[in-house]
Amino acid sequence: MRYVFLTLFAFSFLFSSCTNGKPKEGEGYLKVTGGEIWYKVIGTGDKTPIVMLHGGPGFTSYSLTPLFALASDRQIIVYDQLSCGRSTNSTDTSLMNIESQLKDLQALLSKLNITKFYLYGHSYGTMLAVDYYFKNENLPKAMILASPCMSTKGWELDADTLINSMDAVYSTPLKNFKAGNYKDTDNYSNAIAAYYSNFYNRKKNQYIDSSIERSGKMLYLHMWGPEEFLATGNLKNYNRINDLHKINVPTLLTAGEFDAARPTTVKLYQTLIPNAKFSMIPNAGHSTMTDHTQADINVIRDFIKSIEE
Repeated sequence: MRYVFLTLFAFSFLFSSCTNGKPKEGEGYLKVTGGEIWYKVIGTGDKTPIVMLHGGPGFTSYSLTPLFALASDRQIIVYDQLSCGRSTNSTDTSLMNIESQLKDLQALLSKLNITKFYLYGHSYGTMLAVDYYFKNENLPKAMILASPCMSTKGWELDADTLINSMDAVYSTPLKNFKAGNYKDTDNYSNAIAAYYSNFYNRKKNQYIDSSIERSGKMLYLHMWGPEEFLATGNLKNYNRINDLHKINVPTLLTAGEFDAARPTTVKLYQTLIPNAKFSMIPNAGHSTMTDHTQADINVIRDFIKSIEE
């Protein structure tokens, strides 16, 4: 009887350990340097989880909410970067850089005991994802780079192209702003609204509104700059184009049809990554997950299915 009891106990412990190896569904906070980061685990499925990195810097994970439908058979893990959203509103600029954010990401993965995962990044989140890939030993099984920026200078040049494609009533105030002329405030207000509605958020959406309301404005200004088309922060010299050929995990790159991450540029990135795939999300700007949710989800599901089969 003693032998039987010990055997049953061993199996019970093993089963419990396997079960507890998956993070518990729900919200939580993780203490990091500078405060706490808020995170959420969605779903209970056993397939490889997806860790999601929101854009910005500091645009918050509210914007990713439509993609939580991917949690039907696997877990989705999201969090807000320090200094935005539901995380601590730290004003310590020494922590507003990729290196600090990578430490926070690694701390979250360690807390949740996540070692096998897919890494999704949107916009600035793709910069964070690619840097994570190159600076950590525990590599993701695959990456999804949605509306990526692999070169800040390239992003600004693409923005110039988009601005030049607009009517002069909009393009002129935007060009003046970039040149340092901030006096044309009325015309600029209309112009910047047109710029973002054309190339970023083509549909009004509560999740985008929440991200804007809870965004980390100080974080964004310090790391990026005053507007999407003008980078003055510590990311202004970011460039990973020459490293893309070193990525050796399955990679999907996506862009909206009218994306600020111009499809032609994202296709170029795809040609530089061995065996990478590219998909364009029709009728969408930069916020593909809200502009055309189902198309975005289908593309991601198809990519993951191709890996897992």
